[in-house]
Order: sequence, then structure tokens, then C-alpha cells
Amino acid sequence: MYAITIPEPGGPEALVWDQVPDPVPGEGEVLVEVVAGAVNRADILQRQGFYNPPPGASPHPGLECSGRIVALGPGVSGWTVGDEVCALLSGGGYAEKVAVPAGQLLPVPEGVDLRQAAALPEVTCTVWSNVFMIAHLRPGETLLVHGGSSGIGTMAIQLAKAVGARVAVTAGTEEKLRRCAELGADVLINYREQDFVAEIKQATDGAGADVILDNMGAKYLERNVQSLAVNGRLAIIGMQGGVKGELNIGALLSKRAAISATSLRARSLDEKAAIVAAVREHVWPLIATGQVRPVVDRELPMSDAAAAHRVVEESGHVGKVLLVTP
Repeated sequence: MYAITIPEPGGPEALVWDQVPDPVPGEGEVLVEVVAGAVNRADILQRQGFYNPPPGASPHPGLECSGRIVALGPGVSGWTVGDEVCALLSGGGYAEKVAVPAGQLLPVPEGVDLRQAAALPEVTCTVWSNVFMIAHLRPGETLLVHGGSSGIGTMAIQLAKAVGARVAVTAGTEEKLRRCAELGADVLINYREQDFVAEIKQATDGAGADVILDNMGAKYLERNVQSLAVNGRLAIIGMQGGVKGELNIGALLSKRAAISATSLRARSLDEKAAIVAAVREHVWPLIATGQVRPVVDRELPMSDAAAAHRVVEESGHVGKVLLVTP
């Protein structure tokens, strides 16, 4: 088969479409013929040499895909050859075929195109596990989403609104904020021109955000704590703004607040399967009824993954950038 390889870490040109051995499904795995994959920030880190796959995972980038099951490994039940699926991966989505643990498979939701289903697994699992399973966002609470126009952000807006929360977002252009508003965002903050701490305080009558979903890490740590409400929860899922920050424990204590930091890729098979099962139970019905939908910025040939990485690195997109197999 063909897959994107990374002979040497580097810029987008380091991604090479090349022939590699076909994967073989092991115990509890299925083989999926990939129709589409999606670009995530973690793929860029892997390309640069900063985020290696966990032991035993495919060396090829790609944390999600959609496609059709073409073979079942030993011990698999509940799935059949020919099923159209999307999947959460530890790697290997930038390829024509990938072996997937059966617990990380999801059926393509009703009403969603097979290719566009590739935009769903990583964002739904990330948002549901962090915002709802860990931070326990409740109806009537306020969620602040940094990077509201990203793949994660566009899904967080929709899911929070679907459960009856109020949503504030940050983004860097008026066009991105407009797109966030179309998805249901209530409070729009241009981080280039406005102080999100002041804006979220004003929008909540001084109370602050009950939950913050943060992709920036160190750069926003102090201001995120300032923005939290009493009993607020800060969920950190990225480090685009650095890895080391100073934390005012006194401020955290005064608000009885909590901070969590998670990633999906290195979790155990059982943990991932539990998250995928929760997403299937809680999120898939919302997609089937049209309350929540995948947001896709564009589709590019998988062989031209370098162009897709440039798009994501330039941050000019809204939602997900997909890679489509030949």
C-alpha cells in the first residue's frame, strides 16, 4: 500500500507518499481501507520530530480516519467486512489501510458522508472526554473555548450548545468569529484586539467561565485562572503557547478551581474504548438529528499531505482539513 512516511523530521516537505508493507490486523483489531484521514496538530509535531507514536503504534501520522472494514483480526465481534466506519487511531491514518483496535471504531453517523466522517473521531473524543467526562460541563454554565474556529473548537461549540451551556470563544479574525457565531457561540472575542479575561468577566457579570477548554498551555495559564469562576474547571489539551508557565496557587485555591491536562494518543486501549463508547452513546445521536455536524474546511489528496500541513500551520482554516485517498 501507499502511506505518508517521514524519512527525516522537518517541514511539510518531510512528508513522503511512498510504498510500505500492508498492516496486518492483530488480536482484537480490524483492517480498514481508508477513504479519508484528517490533519491534527499532533501530526505536525510528529512530522517535526517532537511527538513519536506510542510503542506498537503505526509509524505513519494520522490520528483518525474513515473507511470500510476489509478484514477482521482474531477475536473481533460486532463488526463485519464491508462496514463503513470511522476510527480513533494512535497513528497510521495517512495511509491506504490501517489496523484499528475494534474498541476504537465508530459507525459512520446517519446523514454524514463517509469522507467527512473522518473529521469526527478525534474532535468528538477530545471534547467529550475533556469538557464533559472530566470537567462536567452542565446546562446553564459558561464554556470558554480558545481557538473556537479549529476542529476542536467548532465541535466544542456545538456540543456545549446542544447540552444547554453558554459558549464564549476566542479567535484571531472577524471571519473566524462569524463562523463560530453561526455554530452557536454566544460571546465572540478577538484575541488580537481584546483581552479575553476582561471580556469573559464582562459577559458573565464578573463571575467568569465555569469551564475553559485550552489549546495554548503556558501562554494562557495565568489568564485562564483569572478567567475561571468559583468552582471553575480548566481543561488543557494543547501547548501551542509553550510548556512551562507560572501558576498562582493562591488564585486557584480562592476559586476552589481544578486544572486537568490530558491527551488521547497515549491512553490505554481500555480508556480509549470507554471514551469511544461514551461518544457513540451521547454524541452520535446529536449528529444523527443534525444538532451537531462535522465542520470541514477543505479536502486535499493524501499524497499531498504537505499542502494540508501548510494550511493548518498557517491557521487560515475553519474546522478540519481532510486527506482523501486516491
